[in-house]
Amino acid sequence: MVVFFGATLPVAGAAEILVPNYMDPRERIPVPDLQSVGRIRFVTTVDFPPFNFLDQTGRLAGFHVDLARAICAELDILPKCQIQALPWGELDGALAAGQAEALVSGLAITPGSRTSHRFTRPYMALPARFALRTDAEISGAGAAALQGRRVGVIDGTAHEAMLRDWFSDIKPVIFSRPEWMFDALKAGTVDAVFGDGLQLSFWLSSQAADSCCRFFDGPYFSQAHLGEGLAIAVHPRNEDLVAAFDHAIAALNRNGRFTELYLRWFPNGLY
Repeated sequence: MVVFFGATLPVAGAAEILVPNYMDPRERIPVPDLQSVGRIRFVTTVDFPPFNFLDQTGRLAGFHVDLARAICAELDILPKCQIQALPWGELDGALAAGQAEALVSGLAITPGSRTSHRFTRPYMALPARFALRTDAEISGAGAAALQGRRVGVIDGTAHEAMLRDWFSDIKPVIFSRPEWMFDALKAGTVDAVFGDGLQLSFWLSSQAADSCCRFFDGPYFSQAHLGEGLAIAVHPRNEDLVAAFDHAIAALNRNGRFTELYLRWFPNGLY
């Protein structure tokens, strides 16, 4: 599926939540001359909602789709931009073969991915968070209040490793499926859960959660466990695009456009 850009973005409502911004507002990043660029093809997947997915009409949608559109609009090259959905395993091949110029699919910045890609500066990081029942009797506002408590976490994940490394006084309770972990939290058989802030944010506001629970403390970031954050990746031969995209992302943060996108797709916040 290929989507060509053109429509303007809807404006999201204001919300009292923290919005990520990894750009120095005082910095002005020069933008390379893109006049000779014939087109910029972004590739992504359809299996990472709310970042990229197929909506009810079968159209490609999500935060990454809107971010790519906003970047192209800011650079005044919207007619040259398009986005295509591919299976995850084909994304790098499309970049290497020159069938795409940019990968916007949640590829984490890690030492391994840096060997074969050039990245923009991060535009978002997915934190780890605790969640507990709203009626939980917890003394204190920090993670130390969970000392000795039973905390659910998904087996074999970076969050399990992070929980054990960072919070050695907490008693991990291992689950193989998120829904089982969430059911245990609702039932009170664990005192809290620890996991991906994105997943927790959407579960906490879902009908399944039934307003049972809330975030507690955090957010927590760990490059060793969770990577450096999310960024747009390009092939090294397209390195000029990194500066152009950084310029646009910085401008979107300054003019409030990035905030609009964030509030649209993450109305409950991650932080």
